[in-house]
Amino acid sequence: MKGRSAIVTGAGRGLGLVIAQRLLERGARVAIWDVDGEAAREAAEQLSDIGSTHACGVDVTSPSEVAAALASTRKMLGEISILVCNAAVPGPNKPVWKIDAQEWERVMTVNVTGALLCCQAVIPEMIARGYGRIVNIASVAGKEPGPQIAAYAASKAALISLTKTMGRELATTGITANCVAPGAIRTRIFDDWPEAYVQELLGKIPMDRFGTAEELADLVAFVASHQLSFSTGAVFDMSGGRADY
Repeated sequence: MKGRSAIVTGAGRGLGLVIAQRLLERGARVAIWDVDGEAAREAAEQLSDIGSTHACGVDVTSPSEVAAALASTRKMLGEISILVCNAAVPGPNKPVWKIDAQEWERVMTVNVTGALLCCQAVIPEMIARGYGRIVNIASVAGKEPGPQIAAYAASKAALISLTKTMGRELATTGITANCVAPGAIRTRIFDDWPEAYVQELLGKIPMDRFGTAEELADLVAFVASHQLSFSTGAVFDMSGGRADY
């Protein structure tokens, strides 16, 4: 990845921060986009000893903010070769019939529309250069939904479908578009879920442990690399054996 510039959304903390660090370690310049601008700046400063970083406070659901962040990033880091769409919200932990429309719309807007807007922003310049790597962070929930997370699971299923469509549309352009679908990785997203549900998730994993952020970052770095040239529209599973397709 040496000499290439990457954007990682939702990288102010959590999984996105670890992914950003791994891309820096592989030689990329990395823009840290996060709705929390202060968290983005702190993360960029924290990682600046590894490589070139740039921080942007950006709401990925706003076309104008995405455009402004891209312009700022391009000015600081150059043309974008890698996009990792990681920004997401967990949504409500409720039965389907108790989810209100605003809760549903927020999850879909952040998790799906946000990724769409970021992809739309970078794809034209990737096409012009004949190279690009798009990695969308989906979830095993998008393939095997569980109870009480309907909005989150539906959003990740939609993200998988969006990625497969982009993979086919971009197949002859030199751009790959793939998903990474992690199973349960214990991060702050679990804070909104009852502990009993967290333990239920653990019980579904044949390896009998949760994944780690570092394992996810390693897989994302591979999928975002020049080496992965003949896979597009694919879903790379990381669920400890839980997913069966």
